Amino acid sequence: MWRLCRAAVACEVCQSLVKHSSGIKGSLPLQKLHLVSRSIYHSHHPTLKLQRPQLRTSFQQFSSLTNLPLRKLKFSPIKYGYQPRRNFWPARLATRLLKLRYLILGSAVGGGYTAKKTFDQWKDMIPDLSEYKWIVPDIVWEIDEYIDFGHKLVSEVIGASDLLLLLGSPGETAFRATDHGSEGDKHFRKGLLGELILLQQQIQEHEEEARRAAGQYSTSYAQQKRKVSDKEKIDQLQEELLHTQLKYQRILERLEKENKELRKLVLQKDDKGIHHRKLKKSLIDMYSEVLDVLSDYDASYNTQDHLPRVVVVGDQSAGKTSVLEMIAQARIFPRGSGEMMTRSPVKVTLSEGPHHVALFKDSSREFDLTKEEDLAALRHEIELRMRKNVKEGYTVSPETISLNVKGPGLQRMVLVDLPGVINTVTSGMAPDTKETIFSISKAYMQNPNAIILCIQDGSVDAERSIVTDLVSQMDPHGRRTIFVLTKVDLAEKNVASPSRIQQIIEGKLFPMKALGYFAVVTGKGNSSESIEAIREYEEEFFQNSKLLKTSMLKAHQVTTRNLSLAVSDCFWKMVRESVEQQADSFKATRFNLETEWKNNYPRLRELDRNELFEKAKNEILDEVISLSQVTPKHWEEILQQSLWERVSTHVIENIYLPAAQTMNSGTFNTTVDIKLKQWTDKQLPNKAVEVAWETLQEEFSRFMTEPKGKEHDDIFDKLKEAVKEESIKRHKWNDFAEDSLRVIQHNALEDRSISDKQQWDAAIYFMEEALQARLKDTENAIENMVGPDWKKRWLYWKNRTQEQCVHNETKNELEKMLKCNEEHPAYLASDEITTVRKNLESRGVEVDPSLIKDTWHQVYRRHFLKTALNHCNLCRRGFYYYQRHFVDSELECNDVVLFWRIQRMLAITANTLRQQLTNTEVRRLEKNVKEVLEDFAEDSEKKIKLLTGKRVQLAEDLKKVREIQEKLDAFIEALHQEK
Repeated sequence: MWRLCRAAVACEVCQSLVKHSSGIKGSLPLQKLHLVSRSIYHSHHPTLKLQRPQLRTSFQQFSSLTNLPLRKLKFSPIKYGYQPRRNFWPARLATRLLKLRYLILGSAVGGGYTAKKTFDQWKDMIPDLSEYKWIVPDIVWEIDEYIDFGHKLVSEVIGASDLLLLLGSPGETAFRATDHGSEGDKHFRKGLLGELILLQQQIQEHEEEARRAAGQYSTSYAQQKRKVSDKEKIDQLQEELLHTQLKYQRILERLEKENKELRKLVLQKDDKGIHHRKLKKSLIDMYSEVLDVLSDYDASYNTQDHLPRVVVVGDQSAGKTSVLEMIAQARIFPRGSGEMMTRSPVKVTLSEGPHHVALFKDSSREFDLTKEEDLAALRHEIELRMRKNVKEGYTVSPETISLNVKGPGLQRMVLVDLPGVINTVTSGMAPDTKETIFSISKAYMQNPNAIILCIQDGSVDAERSIVTDLVSQMDPHGRRTIFVLTKVDLAEKNVASPSRIQQIIEGKLFPMKALGYFAVVTGKGNSSESIEAIREYEEEFFQNSKLLKTSMLKAHQVTTRNLSLAVSDCFWKMVRESVEQQADSFKATRFNLETEWKNNYPRLRELDRNELFEKAKNEILDEVISLSQVTPKHWEEILQQSLWERVSTHVIENIYLPAAQTMNSGTFNTTVDIKLKQWTDKQLPNKAVEVAWETLQEEFSRFMTEPKGKEHDDIFDKLKEAVKEESIKRHKWNDFAEDSLRVIQHNALEDRSISDKQQWDAAIYFMEEALQARLKDTENAIENMVGPDWKKRWLYWKNRTQEQCVHNETKNELEKMLKCNEEHPAYLASDEITTVRKNLESRGVEVDPSLIKDTWHQVYRRHFLKTALNHCNLCRRGFYYYQRHFVDSELECNDVVLFWRIQRMLAITANTLRQQLTNTEVRRLEKNVKEVLEDFAEDSEKKIKLLTGKRVQLAEDLKKVREIQEKLDAFIEALHQEK
C-alpha cells in the first residue's frame, strides 16, 4: 500500500517537473515522458523494461551533395534501473534530471560541431560551380516556350553557386561570381546548409547552459572515439570525397554542355533579330580594341599601359601553346618537336559567339575552327606572320600578332603567348636570342596589372626551370601569378616520389609564390589529337589518378577547364580594379597635351599624320595639274634651249669644224649631209627624248618646291621630295617616241631653203651666239693653260707656274706661225712641230711634241672661231647671193645655211616634244604620282619617316590619347551596365 502511495506522489512530482521545464508547454501524459523520468519511480510500469545498456550515440553522416531534409539528431535511449533509497529522494531526483539535461545538450553540441567541421572540410575540396550561374541569361525567360530549361537544372546551378570558389581564401575570394544577397542564397538556405545553420542557431541558444555538460561529454566521447579505427574512417572519408568529386565533375560536364548549346542558341536567335541585352562578347571585344590602340600608340610598351592581360610565359616546349589551345578549344598554333615555333608575341582575344571561328585584326577572313583545312590554313598564316615580323639576322621579334577567337562557351579574356624562355642559344639562332626573349617577357610582365600564367613542364626536373626565377623577379609576392604544371601524366609515371608533385602544387618546392596552382594534362604528345580527345584523356587520367585519390591534389586544382575559369575570373577582377584608374591617367595626359598644343600652335588645327598626309596629297596633285597649265611657248623655249646645250658641242666639234676645213662649198655640203645623217640615225632622237624628260622633271620639281608664300608649310617638303623622286623613278618615256622623232628630225635637216631675210638674220644671230660662246670657252682654256696676263699679275699679285710659262712660250711661237699663214690647216705637220720645238730650245725652253699639239689645238681653235665670226658679219648681206645660189659671187655662206638647218631642226623637235609632253607624258606622270601617294598612304613607316617634327608628334599623341580615352570610357560604361 505504501508503494502505491509513493508512486502517486512520484507521478505528481514528475508532472510538476514537466510543467515547469523549459521549452515544453502544457501537461504530458506519463507515456510521453522520457524513459529516464519514467524509470525513476515507476519501475513497475507495464511498458517499462529495467535495463541499463551502455551509453551510445549515433550521428547522421552529412553530405554537401544531398538536398534531402535534415534529420534530427537522435540519441540512443538511456535507461537506468531504480535502486530504492529512503532518504533525500527529492534531491536525488533533481540531480538526476539536471544531469540528464546536460548530457542531452552536450551530445547535441558535440554532434553539431562535428557535422559542421566535416562539412567545412568537404566544402573546401569541392570544385566551384559559381561560374555557371550565368548560364541562365535573362532572355531564357523570354524564349521559354522554345527552350525546355527545367527547374531542376536551375536549382542545381543556383544551389551550388555559393560554394567556395577556386583559389579563394577563407575570408575573401578573388574569384567571386555571385552575391550572397541574390535569389540563389534563398534557394541555398532551403538545402543542407540552411538546415545546418538553423541547427547551429538552436545549439547556440543552449550554449551557456550546456558548457559544463559539453566538457564532461567530450571526455566520454573521446574515450569512445579511440575505440574506432582511425584508418577506417580516413578511408571512408576519402572514398566518399572521391565519389563527391566525380559527381560534381559529371555535373560540370553536363552543365557546360547544356550551357554551350544554350548560348549558341541564344546567339543564333540574336542573329535573327531577337532583341536582348548585350552579351559579354561585346565587352571583351571592346577591351581588346583598347589594347590594340594602346599597342599602336606605344610600341615600346610604355609603363602608362597598365591594363590587364594574361601573359603566358614558360620554358621552351613546356606546353604553353598546348594550354592556350585547350583554353581556346582549338589547335590554332603551329607546332614543332623541340623547335622554337613561337617567334613573336601572339595576342589572343577569347570571346563568345555562335560559331567557333578565328580572324586576324587586320583581315576580314574568318577561319572555321571546326574544319581541319581551315585550322591548317590558320596555323600556316600565323607561321608566315611570325617569320615576316622577324627581321633578317634575328630569331624572335617583339611585334605582336593580334588574333580573335570566338565560339560558344569560351571564357572571355585576353591572353598573350610569348616566345619560350631558353637557357642556351643553339645553332641557327641569333647570338642575342636569349636576351631578346628575356626583354620581351619582362616588358609584358612588368605591367603591375598583368596576370602571369607561369607554365612549368612536370615531366622534367623542376630544378631545370628558368621561367620560375624570372617570374619571381617580376612578381615576388605572387599576387598576380597563376602556376600551371603541365604533363602531369608523365610526371606521375616518372617521378619516384609523388609527394614532390604535391609540393609543387602547394608552392613549397619553388621559392616562387603564386595566387593559385593548377595541374593539367594537354594530351599524349600527338599533334593530330583533337581537343575533345585531349579533354577526355585528361578527365579520365585525373579520375583514375592516385594523386587525386590520395588527396595530394584537390579537385579544383586540376583540368584545363578549371584553369580557364579561374584565369577568366582573375582577369575580370583585375580589369574592374584597374580600368578606371587607367582612364583617369589618360584624361590627365590628354589635358596636358591639349594645353601644350594651345601654347605652341594656337592658330593651327590639330592635324595628325594621316590628316597631314591627305592635305599634302591634295597639294601635290594640284601642282601636278599645274603642269598642264604651262604655255606651249614656254615649253618650246626651254626644250629648244636645253636641246641645243646638249648637242652644241657635237655640232661644232664633229660637224661644223671638220666641214669647215674643206676647200670648196661642194665638199662642205657633202660632209655636212653625211655627218647630219649619221647623227640623226644614232644619237639625236635619244638625246632629244632625254632632254624632254629632264625638262619635265625640272618643271615638276619647280612646281613642287616653289614657295607658296604664307600658305607654304615646310612640314611637307620631305614628303614632296620623296614623291617627286619616286614618281620620276617610275616614269618611263614612250618607247615609240624616238622612232617618230627620228623621221621628223631627218626631214627637218634635209630642208635647206631659207624663205626670207628674217630667217637668214635669225640663222646668223644663232651662229654668232654659238661661235661666241665657243670662243669664250676657248679663251678661258688658253688662259688656264698659259696663266694670268701681265695686268692680272700686276693687279692681283699672281704669278705663272713653270708649266704655264712653257705653254705661254709655245703659244707665242704658234701665233707667229699663224700670222705668217692665216690659211693654215687645222693640223700641224711634223716638220712644223720640229721647227717650233727647235725655236723654243734656242730660247732655253724644253718642250714635248704633245705639248705643242695641245697648245696648237686651242690656238688654232681661237683663230678659226674669230675668222668664222668675221665671216658671219660678211654674210649678213649675203641673203641676196643665197637666193641666186652664190652665182658670180666670191662670198659663200654655206655655214649660215648649216646653222639655219640646225636651228629649224631644234624648233621642230621642241614643238614635237612639247606636244608629246602636254598630251601624254604629263598625264602619265600624274598617274604615277597618284600611285606613289596611294602606296605611301598604306605604308605607315614611310609616313612616319617623311612627316616628322614636334608638331606632328604632338598631334599624333593627342589623337591616340583621345581615342584611347573614348574607348576606355565606352568600355567602363558597358562594364558598369553588365554588373
